[in-house]
Amino acid sequence: MTAVTTHKTISFADTSVAFASKSDARLRKMYYLFAAMNNAPLVNVGTGALKLALKLNLPVKGLIKYTIFEQFCGGETITDCEPVVRKLHQYGVGTILDYSVEGEKTEAGFEATTREIVATIRKAAGNPAIPFSVFKITGVADTDLLGKVQGGGPLSAAEKAAFDQAKARVDVICREAFTHKVHVFIDGEETWIQGTIDALAYEMMRKYNRQEAIVWNTYQLYRHDMLDNLKKAFGEAEREGFYLGAKLVRGAYMEKERNVAGQRGLPDLIQPDKHRTDTDFNDALRFCVDHLDRIRFCAGTHNEESCYLLTQLMEERNVPANDRRVWFAQLYGMSDNISYNLARAGYNVAKYVPYGPVKSVMPYLFRRADENTSIAGQSSREFRLIEKEMQRRKRK
Repeated sequence: MTAVTTHKTISFADTSVAFASKSDARLRKMYYLFAAMNNAPLVNVGTGALKLALKLNLPVKGLIKYTIFEQFCGGETITDCEPVVRKLHQYGVGTILDYSVEGEKTEAGFEATTREIVATIRKAAGNPAIPFSVFKITGVADTDLLGKVQGGGPLSAAEKAAFDQAKARVDVICREAFTHKVHVFIDGEETWIQGTIDALAYEMMRKYNRQEAIVWNTYQLYRHDMLDNLKKAFGEAEREGFYLGAKLVRGAYMEKERNVAGQRGLPDLIQPDKHRTDTDFNDALRFCVDHLDRIRFCAGTHNEESCYLLTQLMEERNVPANDRRVWFAQLYGMSDNISYNLARAGYNVAKYVPYGPVKSVMPYLFRRADENTSIAGQSSREFRLIEKEMQRRKRK
């Protein structure tokens, strides 16, 4: 058990803490970037123009690299990310190196991604600045094949061999994490492949989580069945004698999920509204805090209310702020008011820091731009906080 750290009153409105690591010049750059992302028509036009420019191989890499890429990514390689890792650690915030190259469809591509994930694990080994590694199963396995396995249809001999290879790659990653005592997140994905992902995650937990939670699965609470899934997973862990690693998130594929469910005639697993998502997320926090004897968990959220709630739950149950069984996580480039203020108060906090070649991480960056534009208040909140800090610095 870690030494007790007292809980402190936290204000997510304290911009002096949130932006302490940012120079005046960097803050101004962030101000203009988020001002642009506050403008939905501008984002739509800009995104379309960038996609076209990339398709035509026009020289826009420099523009991207020193604007949106710089804000939301750590660099193009692990080595490029080192200054970001050091700066975050200086302020008590850990790094989760997230290799964000997407769309691989070949065995060679899957093998290359596996090697890169293993490299992040080796980088994290024994390094307190990098408390977790992370990967998507679709980075090392074909998405259509995962869906076919979940659907229960017969596989050809070639498909069986491909799935066995995919499972072997997942095992290589988790075994590497086990060997180096590095916790590894398996990211959540779409419902039509999530069942296969869950099965692989639990297989790895049974194998590698006997002494501690090495492998952590992701629970997307925008699904109305996910809180029950979390509780069932806990029951299995308790019965079978392994630790459950859980990353709790609201989710990232809501609109896509609804559309595909309608098109394919699949059950709609999405919550009826945001209120139910928020309620289940917060109930999942309560469940995990109440079962820390068997669960290790991370609250992956940009929601201030949920972060406040978790700090209150920990205090009520006498869980130290720095108890390594409980983590908070946010994306790099967003919600610094949450990350830095929690870290300042002694809580365990880490940032997802995506990296990869500029062109290859563009799908991730387009999602961040769209997310900051479409999520009610998200970009506005970032913009207002930056503006507040700039005004505070002027008054000094």
